[in-house]
Amino acid sequence: MSFLRRATLALCLLASIPAWAADLTGRVVAIQDGDTLTLLTPERRQVRVRLYAIDTPESRQPYGTRARQELSALAFRQQVRVEVMDTDRYGRTVGQVWVGDLNVNAEMVRRGAAWVYRQFNRDPALMALEREARGAQRGLWALPKEERVPPWAWRRQKRG
Repeated sequence: MSFLRRATLALCLLASIPAWAADLTGRVVAIQDGDTLTLLTPERRQVRVRLYAIDTPESRQPYGTRARQELSALAFRQQVRVEVMDTDRYGRTVGQVWVGDLNVNAEMVRRGAAWVYRQFNRDPALMALEREARGAQRGLWALPKEERVPPWAWRRQKRG
C-alpha cells in the first residue's frame, strides 16, 4: 500500500472518531432539572449536559423540585468534568458528571433523587445503589408508593 493511500486511510479513520469522545470541563452555570445542567467551558461555550443512565422526576411530579435541588447542591457553580458518552435526540451531550472524585450521576441515585434509566444504563453498580436507596427509603423512595411513578412512565401517561 502506498504512503499516500495509508495516509488517506489514517485520516479517514481519525475523522470517523466521534467528536463527543473527549471529556469536557467547565463550571456548571445552570440546573434545568434533576438530570440536566448547563456547563460553561473554558472557551466560554455553553453545553447542555444530560446525566447518563439516570432519570429524575419531572418538575410537576412528586419529588421533581427536590431532585433539581439535589443536583444543584452537588454541582451548581462547581468545576466539573464530563465523561461524554453520547448525544441525545435533543442535541444534548450525555455523560457522567464528576465533581472532583464524586460521580454526580451515582450520587443522585444513592441519595434517592433519581431512578436508574434502565433503557440506557450499562453500569451494574448503579442498580445496586438504587436498591440500597430504596431499601433505606431515601429520597423519592420515602414517598407513598402511588407517588413513585418512574418519569418515563409519567411522561408516557401525560402523552397518552
